Amino acid sequence: MGKQHLSNRKWQALTAIALIWLGLFACTKDKATEPQPEDPHVHSPVIFDPALVPYDSLSTYNLFEGVMADQNPVYGVLPYELINPLFTDYAHKYRFIWMPDSVSAHYNGDENIFDFPDGTVLIKSFYYDHVQPNDETRILETRLLYRTNGIWHFANYVWNTDQTEATMDLNGSYVDLEWLDDNNQQRSAIYRIPSDAECLTCHKDENTSPIPIGPKPQNLNKDLFYTEGAKNQLQKWEEFGYISGGYPSNIETVADWGNTSLSLEDRVRGYLDINCAHCHSDDRHCSYRVPRFAWGESNDTTLLGICVIPDEFPLPQYTHIVSRGNIARSVMHYRLNTTDETVRMPLLGRTIIHDEAVQLIEQWITTLDPPCN
Repeated sequence: MGKQHLSNRKWQALTAIALIWLGLFACTKDKATEPQPEDPHVHSPVIFDPALVPYDSLSTYNLFEGVMADQNPVYGVLPYELINPLFTDYAHKYRFIWMPDSVSAHYNGDENIFDFPDGTVLIKSFYYDHVQPNDETRILETRLLYRTNGIWHFANYVWNTDQTEATMDLNGSYVDLEWLDDNNQQRSAIYRIPSDAECLTCHKDENTSPIPIGPKPQNLNKDLFYTEGAKNQLQKWEEFGYISGGYPSNIETVADWGNTSLSLEDRVRGYLDINCAHCHSDDRHCSYRVPRFAWGESNDTTLLGICVIPDEFPLPQYTHIVSRGNIARSVMHYRLNTTDETVRMPLLGRTIIHDEAVQLIEQWITTLDPPCN
């Protein structure tokens, strides 16, 4: 009996050791086979045939693994964030970039988008948390901006109610929406999914050709958390091969408008840069207006609109684009603080007021002095 008991205990011990080794081997194997961004031998599973795009369904591109609504990117689809994102009725956004093998983008100035190669795909999904009445996360649309034959193209995909698929639609549509915001306040909007023509209004260069807005070095120069830890996004893109070397280490970076430790003027300039400069720049949609809201230009108070008389503004009480110390006479404040489609700014991309931005503009204008003549 004693020998049999000892034999059983010995067998149990050996079995436990064997299971531990098997567990360690299994963990090591899973970790070793996980594709790493620095591995040049791993091929991205994204499906992108320049002769066939745009596909009818978002799933055809194979941009995400698992449940598509979870937005978990496959290898080669890199997430990214902007220091200042464009305001779109409080929608949250997932942003990703993908490029084919053996190509990379080139630096083209701090304030300009990278010179992206053919095959580049920029992916942006618009979603809301706590959508009522079911308190759920809901993706409304995924916009693709892709480059072939030296030209950028739009492909907009509208998600179904089951959140299982998104289908291409460039005609534009509306979505009635109610949700709880980050402060647990209930909000509502008739969300606009833009048409092809509406996308082009903001996303165009001097030749009326489509272009991206956000991915500029000055708006990407920040850390982002990846699976291996925090890293500067530009460094990550370079290590991954998505941008070539040669960009400066001292990039003139935009101010984060939400960072209250920065000066009011810099925060305002950061906000106007991403929300207004794509139209209020040379050879753009609103180039005939005086203001120039790009980060590199708006340090000039005249280009920022301070004490500048507006041209052809129908309401005479608004005497200046920015009237020092007086929001009641400032066109900028009025345009940002209204939903009237004929005067609101930006013209497209929002249907409700961005309350926090209006408060920022109010705080800034009321601190300016002396009054304009």
